[in-house]
Amino acid sequence: MNESNRQRKVAQIIQEDFAEFFRKQASESKQTFLISVSDVKVTADLSIAKIYLSIFPPEFRDSIMKEIKENKSHYRNFLGQKMGKQVRIIPELNFYLDTTLDDVEKIERELKGLGDNPIL
Repeated sequence: MNESNRQRKVAQIIQEDFAEFFRKQASESKQTFLISVSDVKVTADLSIAKIYLSIFPPEFRDSIMKEIKENKSHYRNFLGQKMGKQVRIIPELNFYLDTTLDDVEKIERELKGLGDNPIL
C-alpha cells in the first residue's frame, strides 16, 4: 500500500522534530550516546506513528528504550507543541529499536570471512 503525501509529510515532521529532540537530549547528558531517528511510519489515518531509533553504543540500548517507552506521554506532549497547528490529532507514538546497521555490519563481517575461504 502506498503512503499518501500527507502521511509522508507528517512522518518527515515527526522525524525532524525527534532528531532535534534526541540530539539536544544527548548533548545535555553526562553520558556519551547517540540516538538517531532512522525511520518514521505513520498509519493512513495519522493516528499512530511508528518511530525507529538507532542507539549507539549498543550497551545503552535497553536502558534508553525503556526510558523512552516509560515517557511516551512526555514525547507526545512535545510533539503536540511542535506540530499541533499542522494536524488535528497528535498520533500515538510507538518506538522501536532499529538494528538494521547491526545486521549490515554482521553480514559484511560474514562476507569478509567468506573471502578467506573460497567455496570453489
